Amino acid sequence: MSTQDYMNTSVQEPPLDYSFRNIQVIQDLLSEEPRKGQRPLKHSKSGKSLTQSLWLNNNVLNDLRGFNHVISQLLQHPENLAWIDLSFNDLPSIDPVLTTLFNLSVLYLHGNSIQRLGEVNKLAILPRLRSLTLHGNPMEEEKGYRQYVLCTLPRITTFDFSGVTKADRTAAEVWKRMNIKPKKVRIKQDAL
Repeated sequence: MSTQDYMNTSVQEPPLDYSFRNIQVIQDLLSEEPRKGQRPLKHSKSGKSLTQSLWLNNNVLNDLRGFNHVISQLLQHPENLAWIDLSFNDLPSIDPVLTTLFNLSVLYLHGNSIQRLGEVNKLAILPRLRSLTLHGNPMEEEKGYRQYVLCTLPRITTFDFSGVTKADRTAAEVWKRMNIKPKKVRIKQDAL
């Protein structure tokens, strides 16, 4: 990677925007034109986008099969992907492919079909994740939704478009102590 390419790979760059394109499968990105923004996208010599943001919101995706393959064809530095907007799709779960994007700091998943609150556990591996949206998914109806997310992902600073306060963190800790049973420590038989 040239220093110039790296310098041009920035969150300040406009996103690669495929919102409102009726995309059903990730492979459609390869034949679909991204939306034109106010500023033109910068591209590397090989023609790949130099952005760190990918917007796939308001489509009809129900899985992310082939995601890594497709983004490696679209982005010069897919490993630098920092912002993904997958809001208002049909995703039934948090795809494991998202847990491989270690530079991801903003992830929008609101308005999908994610049922289980436990899906959030997958995101705990992402060291830079700071902003997450999940409202408008069936999981939001589960008791302790906000507290569960905040105690599972202690590094996030914005959740469902609202800042995470010290009071939120305290409430999440109290909720965790009251609702999540600690794992039992097994005592070895020969120690008795």
